[in-house]
Amino acid sequence: MEIIYSWFTSSMLLLSTVEKSSSAAQNSVAVVPSPTRSITRDNLLLTALNSPSRCSPGSVMERCRSVSTASSSSASSGAGAVSAPVPAPAPAPKSASPTPRSNNSVAMVDVSKWPLFTLMSAQEIASIRQACVFGTSANEAIYITHDDEVYVFGLNCSNCLGTGDSQSTIVPKKLDCLSGKKVVSLSYGSGPHVLLATDEGELYAWGHNGYSQLGNGTTNQGVSPVLVSSNLQNKRVIEVACGSHHSLALTHDGECIANAHNIMGDIPEFKRGHIAGARLAGASVTKTASLCDVSRATVSRVFAWGYNNCGQVGSGSTANQPTPRKVSNCLQNKAVVSIACGQTSSMAVSDNGEVYGWGYNGNGQLGLGNNGNQLTPCRLAALQGLCVLQIASGYAHSLALTDEGLLYAWGANTYGQLGTGNKSNQLSPVQVMAEKERIVEIAACHSTHTSAAKTQSGQVYMWGQCRGQSIVLPHLTHFSCTDDVFACFATPSVMWRLLSMEHDDFLTVAQSLKKEFDSPETSDLKFSVDGKFIHVHKAVLKIRFRKPVQSEIFVMCEHFRSMFQSHWNEDMKEVIEIDQFSYPVYRSFLEFLYTDTVDLPPEDAIGLLDLATSYCENRLKRLCQHIIKRGITVENAFSLLSAAVRYDAEDLEEFCFKFCVNHLTEVTQTAAFWQIDGNMLKEFICRASRCGAFKN
Repeated sequence: MEIIYSWFTSSMLLLSTVEKSSSAAQNSVAVVPSPTRSITRDNLLLTALNSPSRCSPGSVMERCRSVSTASSSSASSGAGAVSAPVPAPAPAPKSASPTPRSNNSVAMVDVSKWPLFTLMSAQEIASIRQACVFGTSANEAIYITHDDEVYVFGLNCSNCLGTGDSQSTIVPKKLDCLSGKKVVSLSYGSGPHVLLATDEGELYAWGHNGYSQLGNGTTNQGVSPVLVSSNLQNKRVIEVACGSHHSLALTHDGECIANAHNIMGDIPEFKRGHIAGARLAGASVTKTASLCDVSRATVSRVFAWGYNNCGQVGSGSTANQPTPRKVSNCLQNKAVVSIACGQTSSMAVSDNGEVYGWGYNGNGQLGLGNNGNQLTPCRLAALQGLCVLQIASGYAHSLALTDEGLLYAWGANTYGQLGTGNKSNQLSPVQVMAEKERIVEIAACHSTHTSAAKTQSGQVYMWGQCRGQSIVLPHLTHFSCTDDVFACFATPSVMWRLLSMEHDDFLTVAQSLKKEFDSPETSDLKFSVDGKFIHVHKAVLKIRFRKPVQSEIFVMCEHFRSMFQSHWNEDMKEVIEIDQFSYPVYRSFLEFLYTDTVDLPPEDAIGLLDLATSYCENRLKRLCQHIIKRGITVENAFSLLSAAVRYDAEDLEEFCFKFCVNHLTEVTQTAAFWQIDGNMLKEFICRASRCGAFKN
């Protein structure tokens, strides 16, 4: 294995001229490929990366810590069927479940895991920089392009798309009023209503407004984004959070605004998750030390408005709040660095790691040791002595992550969303996953009852309601980020934070390898075929041709294994002559080693099939057969059948034979049919006869 590691290191050095960042390798989770599968490029690279010498525990911890703090996320976890107050009927129609507000995230997420985005082309998806899926059934989406254009599409419940009308759309529509504005925070509620903060500190709101959760002093539906300015003049909004029908905003001068709508959903249990890293001057602060130290650079306060039946606005009463109002009381002299909303509850984290909660507490989601509602902020005494970095609120439960990587949970537990091993509610914080390694990120969403966490080594756990099942203990998944948990297992499949797709200047290891194929600048070996050169890297060929046989025993393909044995001349050569195969075929074969894909016309695919058979490359053989099947015609059918027989491709042979029989008259009139070997022609006629091809 040490030899393989050194080979891999050599190839990575060759790629260093084009891949300036090592973040791809650092952010990859080491996975050992199953020995019973064919080894793909990505699996082999990940296997090579799984070397203790590649990354020290310290560097892993620092990397994960950086990732966790940079991704200011508003997470929320969901609780079971709980007796939480449901908002009274509002003038505006009641609508769906939203996802938690969230800040910019450093996660590299594949948005195609959310069904809505499967409607978009690869080119459209490549243009996305940020995205959020929300709604009762995850039927609405908003995304921001690299050009800072904001687009929406989906069902449009309660005008939550902000398009100026109530029409649904599967075709993305641009919100012109937000054109060119950089989004730093976004959240939504259960109506749903949407809050959006820009890097200039502006706050926009639209959607459901039956409880004044848009903060404009009315209860009129917000059909398009409107600037929220009441009581926010000269204040820079750096973060937003939504409850079911109330809202919160965090201002640059240390004020946190509470809004009547929760971005996570209609259900009072739900709370959205949140990282305590403050967004200063419209940017998210990356903490590698203490949240407290970073956030003291700027004072921050809390504002709130909207639905207030349980005191979630923190005004000291239960009267609805039509415009943003500063949340004071025990937060008066506190610098708040993070905010989060449950369905009808609110939470904030101060710069010294203290946690405060107010609003509905029927399931203990405020963590105060009782289930009484709080009309003003109250500190969680049970977390005294701990410095909390991230808070996440689910439907009616809460999660907290400390600067020591410890996870605490409290509140509703009907679906096991606390991860305690049972379904009993907890009125005070209890430690979860104590036996696991350091936690670097937690996730929850106020419209779901699902919880997730990521460890410093990149392992992702999930628990709570997962596709209808109640998982009462953290379950290890194969995911590389917490977002995938919500895409695949949450109900609804909403996003728990605003995702950032920073892939414009980013190349993964696989992408870098693809780019370097046939590159004279970095190659250390050339194949000469038909007088043309193909530039490759010995290390890549050595890695790709280690094949699983049994258990953990690996054998290299005989062709390249012998070619690169140190006592063979080829290992010392810079140019190797190939005369058995044509240039297109051999080039396609080598490109396959870098990309795991094949792009050839059916006629050339026959030659590649021959090569794959010779080299015992079964996966390549299957790809060739697939290409040939897609390209079969009356003119080439018999040639392809002959090739399938010659290369012992039984599945392809059967396919070509049936095609020839189904088009027997046309096929027998082609030149290929009469040029075929006599013995094969006789065999075909006999076989076709047995199939009844000549009955008529």
